[in-house]
Amino acid sequence: MSLEKLNAGQFEKIIYDQGDPCLVIFSRKTCHVCQEVVPVLEDMQPKYKGKFGFYYVDVEDDKALFQSFSLKGVPQILFFKEGEYQGKLAGAADEEKITDKIADVLEA
Repeated sequence: MSLEKLNAGQFEKIIYDQGDPCLVIFSRKTCHVCQEVVPVLEDMQPKYKGKFGFYYVDVEDDKALFQSFSLKGVPQILFFKEGEYQGKLAGAADEEKITDKIADVLEA
């Protein structure tokens, strides 16, 4: 299963307007660490179907959206609930760290 790719307009609608709990990974195709983290998210995604959304933003395609969060480097996984930013994980986050953060967001 692959992550749903968002552009800036979709980001606004899905993250802020719909407000369902979710994560968004900011990544780029040429990033080796990103290529390790994205498959972990894809493997985790079915466990959270209907409870937690998994999305992808390509920083090459949406540089302004990436910069709007003042992020440095990729990958960056941002977490949201009810349209509110709930924190992030940077770099080579493993499944355990991601699972723990998802649990925190769902309990918030």
